[in-house]
Amino acid sequence: MSNNIPLTKESYEALQEELKRLIREERPKVIQDIAEARSHGDLSENAEYDAAKNRQAFIEGRIQELNSKLARAHVVDLTGLTPDKVVFGATVTLYDTNSEEEITYKIVGEDEADIKQGKISCTSPVGKALIGHKLDDSVTVKVPSGTKEYEIIDIKYE
Repeated sequence: MSNNIPLTKESYEALQEELKRLIREERPKVIQDIAEARSHGDLSENAEYDAAKNRQAFIEGRIQELNSKLARAHVVDLTGLTPDKVVFGATVTLYDTNSEEEITYKIVGEDEADIKQGKISCTSPVGKALIGHKLDDSVTVKVPSGTKEYEIIDIKYE
């Protein structure tokens, strides 16, 4: 694993909120569920107990994962920068020369990527190809379906 995990400010805050919720709400609730299931007697055939123990293991694992990510997070702050080239965290509008359509992507970390929300990973083929390019540049990207040709028509830092 790499030491630093680049994250946008929004993603960092969302991970912090999830961690707080798991520690303050989910962990106490699952402990209560385990205690209640124990009170029902024989644990060897107690599905509620097994489900609660599995949920507890998931919650504890996720808490460890979030603590690790937050400890290694490098929050990328784009405020004050002039949007003259594509960098991590930039929102880029592209013109697909093949389909003649415009598409907008935000370049984010692997954990934040969600193509349905227009967020692509900085390590994806398109994300890698765009980083470092300037407005009006043409970018050729090899994708699983072949080759895409894009023109960068807008860059924003939000």
